[in-house]
Amino acid sequence: MNRKAAAVFAAGVTLLTLAGCGSSAGSGSPSPAGSGEAGGAGKVITVIVNDPANPYWATEGNAAKAEGEKLGYKVNVNAHKGDTKTESDLIDAAITNKSAAILLDPANADGSIGAVQKATSAGIPVILVNAEINKQGLAKAQLVSNNAQGAALGAQEFVKAMGGKGTYVELKGAPSDNNAATRSNGYATVLSQYPDLKLLDAQVANWDQKQGHDKMQSMLQAHPDIQGVLAGNDPMALGAIAALKEAGKLATVKVGGFDGAPDAVDAVKAGSLSYSVLQPVAEFSAKAINYADQFIKTGKTGASDEKQAFDCTLITKDNVASYTSAFTLSK
Repeated sequence: MNRKAAAVFAAGVTLLTLAGCGSSAGSGSPSPAGSGEAGGAGKVITVIVNDPANPYWATEGNAAKAEGEKLGYKVNVNAHKGDTKTESDLIDAAITNKSAAILLDPANADGSIGAVQKATSAGIPVILVNAEINKQGLAKAQLVSNNAQGAALGAQEFVKAMGGKGTYVELKGAPSDNNAATRSNGYATVLSQYPDLKLLDAQVANWDQKQGHDKMQSMLQAHPDIQGVLAGNDPMALGAIAALKEAGKLATVKVGGFDGAPDAVDAVKAGSLSYSVLQPVAEFSAKAINYADQFIKTGKTGASDEKQAFDCTLITKDNVASYTSAFTLSK
């Protein structure tokens, strides 16, 4: 979760159209407006992302919009920017506008439960993407990156970059987002096996590049012997890189990221970022639209389980040439 270019999703990228099979999750009565009709038939799907200034979230919205329009829906993309009040207002607007479905990247694992409940009570199916809420049975599906698997991949590459020893610090994401804890715990599980790697400090930088820069500056002042930086996402990693460059220490410090965003990929190519863990955001955003479409038509998403995790991929100097477009590696 870099957050500079909102237009990172190329219009010509082919998105996966994934129809589900099976049927246990997302069961219920179909929306009357969508029952039995083929295609979107001009119905509205509301997509609510976090902040499209971040290329990860921009791709999330763009991928969902492209897939929805391909299926004949009108897709409105909005952003709550991490604010639950704005999120609630956007849900109200979607209800008023009689949206056939809502795709939501929740602002808060606990604080977004009420917004999902409100839409569900209004008869509008909600599909969650990228982040989860701490309640099952409300959303028709929750589609996220496999953050534990991705964190393990990143931590293993970090160990390799560090040569199995040295001092490092960690930059963590927003505590309100379960992804932050999952990634941090995933890092710790791997790194605890390497006693010669010493964690000097860990600071919350809320997925933000400027905060990553500022927290890195303060940690450098307290620990001038830092040899590695483990970041929960690419923007924080890029902020740390900027601070290290200003301090004249970039050449001696290894930095790892998480997202697979275009500017992070450029940093991997340049050698300033050791690696990034790519999240398949375009894939699961498109699949979420297909689940919404299936629910509108049949009252079922077709998903085998409510919660679904999509495996991440490591981007390093060895495979960075295979990066073909926003958050996509060639197969």
